[in-house]
Amino acid sequence: MKVYKSNEIKNVSLIGGKGSGKTTLAESILFECGVVNRRGKVTDGNTVCDYFPVEKEYGYSVFSTLLYAERAGKKINFIDCPGMDDFAGNVVTALNVTDAALMLVDGQYGVEVGTQNQYRTVSGLNKPLIMAINKLEAEKSDFDNVLSQLKEAFGNKVVPIQFPVTSGTGFNSIVDLLTMKQYTYGPDGGKATVSDIDASAADKAEELKAELMEAAAGSDDALMEKFFEEMELNEEETMEGLLKGIASCSIIPVICVSGEKNMGVDRMLEVLANIVPSPCDMPGIPNTEGEEVKPDANGPVSLFFFKTTIEPHIGEVSYFKVMSGTLKVGTDLNNANRGSKERIAQINVVCGQNKQTVDEVHAGDIAATVKLKDVRRGNTLNDKGCENMFDYIEYPAPKYQRAIKPLNESEIEKLGSLLNRMHEEDPTWLIEQSKELKQTIISGQGEFHLRTLKWRLENNEKLMVEYIEPKIPYRETITKAARADYRHKKQPGGSGQFGEVHLIVEPFREGDPDPDVYRFGNQEFKMNIKDKQEIPMDWGGMLVIYNCIVGGAIDARFIPAIVKGIKDRMEQGPLTGSYARDVRVCIYDGKMHPVDSNEISFVLAARHAFSEAFKAANPKVLEPVYDVEILLPSDAMGGVQSDLQGRRGIMMDMSSSNGLERIKAKIPLKEMASYSTALSSISGGRASFSMKFASYELVPADVQEKLLKAYEEANNED
Repeated sequence: MKVYKSNEIKNVSLIGGKGSGKTTLAESILFECGVVNRRGKVTDGNTVCDYFPVEKEYGYSVFSTLLYAERAGKKINFIDCPGMDDFAGNVVTALNVTDAALMLVDGQYGVEVGTQNQYRTVSGLNKPLIMAINKLEAEKSDFDNVLSQLKEAFGNKVVPIQFPVTSGTGFNSIVDLLTMKQYTYGPDGGKATVSDIDASAADKAEELKAELMEAAAGSDDALMEKFFEEMELNEEETMEGLLKGIASCSIIPVICVSGEKNMGVDRMLEVLANIVPSPCDMPGIPNTEGEEVKPDANGPVSLFFFKTTIEPHIGEVSYFKVMSGTLKVGTDLNNANRGSKERIAQINVVCGQNKQTVDEVHAGDIAATVKLKDVRRGNTLNDKGCENMFDYIEYPAPKYQRAIKPLNESEIEKLGSLLNRMHEEDPTWLIEQSKELKQTIISGQGEFHLRTLKWRLENNEKLMVEYIEPKIPYRETITKAARADYRHKKQPGGSGQFGEVHLIVEPFREGDPDPDVYRFGNQEFKMNIKDKQEIPMDWGGMLVIYNCIVGGAIDARFIPAIVKGIKDRMEQGPLTGSYARDVRVCIYDGKMHPVDSNEISFVLAARHAFSEAFKAANPKVLEPVYDVEILLPSDAMGGVQSDLQGRRGIMMDMSSSNGLERIKAKIPLKEMASYSTALSSISGGRASFSMKFASYELVPADVQEKLLKAYEEANNED
């Protein structure tokens, strides 16, 4: 294979909603470029991109796949991304290591929720975008209607540079506004016959050409001035303006294609080779020191590893982008993250499961290697003397959680090892060993996302597991002041145990003055503060402890034991065993014995005294509440609103955005356990949501009563 220079490389993410035809188009791209001899089908499970067993089982893309095409003296690296929202992490990764996105839009259904979600991701990363209306051969396909939807959703920067003479079952010709020629395909697609534009399409071509020239002129002041003077641009000027507009994200060109029929694919590749910016045309990527690293092939070698997979018959495959320099086989590099050394013994250019070895790759290129000793996803390898480190990919927050455990308890260590490996392959699978909940929590983007992980564990690794609903990390607090005392006295024989603690608890509120006096009934308790400890709790909130003991009732050496007893009880709250937070404690009296008092006695006395006072202080249970944003079609609005009411959701805002409805609500985490499944069912899979922790709020009285009863029953069983 030819070695391509940095300015001859184009890196493109192939994205689009579920079912938009990305994998099918990828097959046509590879066939058109001669990489494969026949096009595979998703339904037959023989495509180049969907080659993992789980993808063949489900018939969906689960992982992003690297492939390349050679056209017009350029190498186009594509990363074919899954369309399901559950696998959005793959899209985020791909967009961060490519320089543009090609978004497929289904010619039958137009703008869908997946289109909107991925557009937000692309625009958030400020990446150039090209849209391709696919499936134009389908019976219900309507190019003009879809183009109108795109303009309504994304504005007038959506500009067609191609249109079909006819869409639907008669689709076989494309008019290209850059060349002002017509491309006609035979029944099997492939290479087009190029001719002058049919008279029936000539007027439309002139109209859309004028629209294209105006958009191109808008990207450059000099071109705009000329356009206003002459009301037209020549072909060279139009292309100049188009390239500037694409690079600045002010123009979204629209092309036509049928991946299924391999129509328009040849011309699409020529267009991409000409209009997609090369890495040299894009801003450099900042390293962790904020220094911009340009893709200079003559600079020091610096590689960023963005993906690792375990592939059949190969083992671990590490995918990287050459951030700078020219990488050659046999190069020794330093791992900036782990301090180890690596030798690159093999360089592969990749087309799905097919890999071809090359001797070198230049800055800006994307490739893979195998059998590295100590490289993880997110690591940077550098030449000697180069100290780059890259950490610029931000992944979406999880939306679905389950607790996981092996059916055979003896395999728990094996499960932990496999989960960590799978997190390396997909960083949006998050694993937490929760000390608080005493569960292993798996978080992901949706039910299907986690079901995929379970399928791989059981079918690939032969490890049987089960999912259960995770416990909720409740919090406990108090709402008024209360006092209690407790004497721990034990005489087991020999040295005894004695400790007595008197204390007062009250809610902690930021900015409150230190306590002076408390009144309970007819009694008054004055506080003489000797010492104050402010202890931020690891789980949020504050514990403030005042030492107000006078007259030597308790020796100062026992105060740390009392504090420990209080902290222990905060870690296992008196109501439900959940963490307690935001409490002030005044230790004002107690007793000790000259022989039998010891630290453990005061730890136990403090725990019991705190527990009794806490229960008398009108305690409340707090639950985590999340900000939830839902994007949905208007016809699903009623069902979604009704469902939110049943989940104790509070509507905060409703609006319309680009043809879709947007709901913002606050919903308790307890009610979100199966929300992704429910939302998919209500909307027919056309809605999506995101969630972010907002705050802890009081649970309703009836919910608190159930929680306390359940905790009491569980303790009685124990």
